[in-house]
Amino acid sequence: MNLNEIKQLIDIVNSSDLQETIIEEGNFKIILRRSASSAPPQTLAVQPSVTVTPLQTQSQTAAQPVKSEPISGLVDSRSPIVGTFYQSSSPDSPPFVAVNDIVKKGDVLCIIEAMKLMNEIEAEVSGTIVEILVDNGQAVEYDQPLFRIKP
Repeated sequence: MNLNEIKQLIDIVNSSDLQETIIEEGNFKIILRRSASSAPPQTLAVQPSVTVTPLQTQSQTAAQPVKSEPISGLVDSRSPIVGTFYQSSSPDSPPFVAVNDIVKKGDVLCIIEAMKLMNEIEAEVSGTIVEILVDNGQAVEYDQPLFRIKP
């Protein structure tokens, strides 16, 4: 879809009563949304906004960070880098830790692969693993909580 086609879509939405239109073509998704100003209704100026983004695949959707609230008394072990989370050193190996495991400061909790490098993530505190917040093979973001540990 080229710029002229997008401009035509804006004109069509602008001259209609539509508040939002979503158009998918190929690997692009275009969302046209009206945004109203706080002016009185008789002088209301309506301008559509355009967002052009590639469609997300299922794996990209899973990569979005999970927003989790810290629980009082628990320490969140967070990802220091962006990468792929692995619970074990290989697919045939057991996970480094599981829920209810007791860990010491410095114990390996998981591996995060970033740019073909395997980075061991170590416990920052000693305690008990209360929750594992991500799935094996899931993409993680910087500072995303990975584990909850009860010190």
